[in-house]
Amino acid sequence: MRVRQNIVDIFSSFLQFEADRFSTWLSDPKLRRSMEKLLVNPSEAGNSANFWAMYWYKAWKLAANLPLPKAHLIAYLQEPCYWSAYKTTHNFTSNQYSVSDCFQLGIAQTDKILKGFNPERGAVLKNYASAIFSSLIRESLRQQGIIDICSPWALLRKISQKGLTQSLMAAGLSYPTISYYLLAWNCYKSVYTPTAPNATRKLDTPSKEVWEAVASAYRSQNHTLPHPTSPNAETLEKWLLNCAKAARSYFYPTPTSINMPTPGHETGEMIDTLAVSESTSLLGELIKEEETQARQTQQHQLREILVAAIASLSPDSRQILSMYYAQGLTQQQMAETLQTKQYTVSRRLSKAKEQLLLTLAKWSQNTLHISLTSDVLKDSTALLEEWLTTYYATPQAAP
Repeated sequence: MRVRQNIVDIFSSFLQFEADRFSTWLSDPKLRRSMEKLLVNPSEAGNSANFWAMYWYKAWKLAANLPLPKAHLIAYLQEPCYWSAYKTTHNFTSNQYSVSDCFQLGIAQTDKILKGFNPERGAVLKNYASAIFSSLIRESLRQQGIIDICSPWALLRKISQKGLTQSLMAAGLSYPTISYYLLAWNCYKSVYTPTAPNATRKLDTPSKEVWEAVASAYRSQNHTLPHPTSPNAETLEKWLLNCAKAARSYFYPTPTSINMPTPGHETGEMIDTLAVSESTSLLGELIKEEETQARQTQQHQLREILVAAIASLSPDSRQILSMYYAQGLTQQQMAETLQTKQYTVSRRLSKAKEQLLLTLAKWSQNTLHISLTSDVLKDSTALLEEWLTTYYATPQAAP
């Protein structure tokens, strides 16, 4: 990579990648003009990159929300981020992350670099960033799962049988093939164990002797398969590499840009063929599903509350409710049956419903956080009337 020497370039240009390699420095016109304006009368200190790094760092401290100081600092930190990304990529055995991927992971966390930097300790920002970028990139990779930074052999020791089975099914393998692979994987795990604890991330390729032992273990257990096979050591190694590849693809599929060319077409991008309403409808379905589940939960809670409230009523009140809602009697018919006055039945019925309405109002207030206004009480009354009608229409309703 060509190292920038000019102060203006250092604070106004950005790395460009081509095929995961440094290509050139791309100058930002706005940042270039900003630096050129400041360097009209350069002092001796003004020719120092560290001077300008501290200049923009202090400007960023005073107004972190302004984009210009941060943009100059991001330009300044391109080299340490690149070399941190390069070392990280080559230290990990996984080839899933390129230098440019790791570079983006690092440079996206420039804020953390700037917030953690303390010039009073005498450190140079670029040196500090060189150390911290590597940690941040590795942490980002770790947060995405150990599966991404493991060797295939370490990955095969860490993955569960359920996870591997799901990976193989997602890869479209047939049931017999999956059963062969799983037996091979179990034999591999029983034979090949790391010799050093906590050193499984870079587990080396098994030796020829290990593969022969895996093959021997496989042959001794292949009678459990629907169609026993006797693969040799080389075939078993290929099968297990296929397992590791399937696991990586399943758990961490490679993102595909919607701006990439449409496969099989010379023009156009994938985004052009996406249905406009697809993501909306998917989100809508998720929201709808959540709302349905929440509504069902509330209905269940409401039923439990009101059933318990009915059970707590006096026997006379429960009888009145049952006669009115379950038997469909009028108040006059109820009065004749109970040999009492109609207004007495009306009063008992109203009192029973008031008690239930009070329970319903308290539940709405505590669970749904609804204020008890007159409109809410009116709606609650209608809701309770509907619920009682439905409840007493079922045979299991309490008398």
